[in-house]
Amino acid sequence: MKELDPLLHSQLRLAVMSILMNVDEADFNYLKEKTDATAGNLSVQLDKLSTAAYISVEKGFVGKKTRTVCQITEQGRKAFEEYVEAIKEYLNL
Repeated sequence: MKELDPLLHSQLRLAVMSILMNVDEADFNYLKEKTDATAGNLSVQLDKLSTAAYISVEKGFVGKKTRTVCQITEQGRKAFEEYVEAIKEYLNL
């Protein structure tokens, strides 16, 4: 059996990746709202996904407010799909 990707085997990181698989991009506040995560925890998990090149994170400004936008990368999409396939294998689906 395939080994589960430990980076994706975290509830919050898996939730973020699941959201990003279905949208072009998502900003920090949207992800925070959808995952019910604290800002600090979400920030740490986004950094981990970004370091692994599973997502891209772009920081900018809208007026005087900062805006952080995340997108899944091709590498992240592939890793997520492989993770789902590994889960299916474990479940005999």
